[in-house]
Amino acid sequence: MGRFLPHPDDVAVELIQRPAPPLPRQRLHTIGLSGVACNSPHAWRQGTAIELRIPSLGASARYPGYVAWCRKAENGYRLGVAFTDEHALFGARMGEQVCQIERYCRLHEEVEPTPQQIEIMAREWVSRHAGEFSHESIVQPVLD
Repeated sequence: MGRFLPHPDDVAVELIQRPAPPLPRQRLHTIGLSGVACNSPHAWRQGTAIELRIPSLGASARYPGYVAWCRKAENGYRLGVAFTDEHALFGARMGEQVCQIERYCRLHEEVEPTPQQIEIMAREWVSRHAGEFSHESIVQPVLD
């Protein structure tokens, strides 16, 4: 399984259980491509079929996956949502880039930025970080 993109803590996500059978751990590690790491107020069982939603990106920002892991964190839980098909992985990867760009713009704004300033900041973020979101860097296992 590849690595998990960290979802920004200050961008809301919704995790909804899907009516699909859970995946056994071994099967998940065999077919899971990669995923997103995000916060949850409650624990999730590994292998549970869920849909990760990012409300700030609109109704189409819905990505079906499975809980790959769940760990107790300071204010709830941190979990990894693994995707098992290329379409969901691609959509989630693009959505996560938009979330990271929005966060980057918020961190660098002194006043309400103009559309031109937002575009400049977005291009700056892409030039610095887009490689971290490439298919190759996500799907290939990270070696320590």
